[in-house]
Amino acid sequence: MTVNLNRLSHFVAVVECGSFTAAAERLGLAKAAVSHQVAQLEKELGTTLLVRTTRRLSPTATGQRFYERCALILRDADEAVGAVSAETEIPSGTLTLTAPLDYGAKVVTNAVAAYLAAYPAMRVELSFNDTVLDMIEKRLDLAIRAGWLVVSSERAKRIGTFQQHLVAAPAYAAKLGDITHPNQLMEADWIANGALKAPLEWTFTHASGNGAAIHGKALVTADSIDSAHCCAVAGIGLAVLPDYQVRTDIAEGRLVRLLSDWSLPSGGIHVVYPPSHFRPARVRAFVEILQRMEKERGRLAG
Repeated sequence: MTVNLNRLSHFVAVVECGSFTAAAERLGLAKAAVSHQVAQLEKELGTTLLVRTTRRLSPTATGQRFYERCALILRDADEAVGAVSAETEIPSGTLTLTAPLDYGAKVVTNAVAAYLAAYPAMRVELSFNDTVLDMIEKRLDLAIRAGWLVVSSERAKRIGTFQQHLVAAPAYAAKLGDITHPNQLMEADWIANGALKAPLEWTFTHASGNGAAIHGKALVTADSIDSAHCCAVAGIGLAVLPDYQVRTDIAEGRLVRLLSDWSLPSGGIHVVYPPSHFRPARVRAFVEILQRMEKERGRLAG
């Protein structure tokens, strides 16, 4: 069996994009050229890899198994090429990354803007998603994780930290009156972030070293930090949110910070890499920019 291996990239692109049109855009080719290459690959293999209908395109059982192996082959090939050119200092190609929606919108977008300004020939593919994506399956160069890593990994690099702030809209804060101790908030209305394991259990530490653990009562349960943030700005109740999410709101008066003499556990900002023995220049350059921005953000927060 003789197979033109160049056609593997066409087939993988079609499966991942879900259509010949989208695959052609990714590859920078004409749709007809991509369709022809996949058809020739099926002819060479002597089997049907894709099921085509008027509404959608999907791999056959054989095609799915073939795709999974091809994706690994192409990734290994990319790493082999990258290993040869790893010493170059000029980023090239397309950077693919994922980040949480809130941190992505507040911080990563600024890093991407600075990155593209420094390297205008680069392209970036972003996925802002609170779901932890499979980096190999999605062919991601890196992932940004905010919070606490579930599993320790040598491929994770901590590049910064964030503080958690207890906040409320000015009107709701005024309704609560003078709050000096966390225990005064036991009967308050809380906005719980349902994405957290324990969204209503918080341990505060006073500047003096004293601690206080409380369990709030949820008036609203939100499914993400962004939705909890919107509820807090709307005046619904109390919320615990990361400093990068609320810094501008506090500065401009949309939110106020409560119990500023008390602190909550800080979280980490991590860069997570896929299994690989090298870091392409495009990845190293972006992480350096993001790390500088994190350092500056930490300075302002302090």
